[in-house]
Amino acid sequence: MSDGPTLRRATPDDVETLAHFNEAMAEETEGKTLDTEAVRAGVRGVFDRPKQAFYLVAERDETVVGSLMITTEWSDWRNADFWWIQSVYVRPPARQTGIYAALHGEVRRRAREADDVCGLRLYVEQDNAAARAAYEAVGMSEPPYRMYEEML
Repeated sequence: MSDGPTLRRATPDDVETLAHFNEAMAEETEGKTLDTEAVRAGVRGVFDRPKQAFYLVAERDETVVGSLMITTEWSDWRNADFWWIQSVYVRPPARQTGIYAALHGEVRRRAREADDVCGLRLYVEQDNAAARAAYEAVGMSEPPYRMYEEML
């Protein structure tokens, strides 16, 4: 295995790559085709809300090979934020090479350095065994909660 990837906070220059990753992930994991312009606008919107969300990217040979987004959720029980890991994507040729583990380690490091983060959370498609294994491999566990939603 080669050296670990270079990790950095995404910039607006990464919008096209991040939007492409989001579209590929939706198609691959849920069989959904997303509206391209809505996705690009959504990715651009992250850069307008740095206190609510940010992306991290992993690069190898100056090419972005993986990314994830962090969003925040205030916990009144803990008087701190949970960081939600979302929009995880690793290019197929880079999978199982430590990209997600490196990104997750960077998220954990940044969260521990922050004064107002109490934990990390994510959700995963129930049938996505590969993703579940990757999350468990970095020390995450399934909590005793079910998620419900109401789309508006």
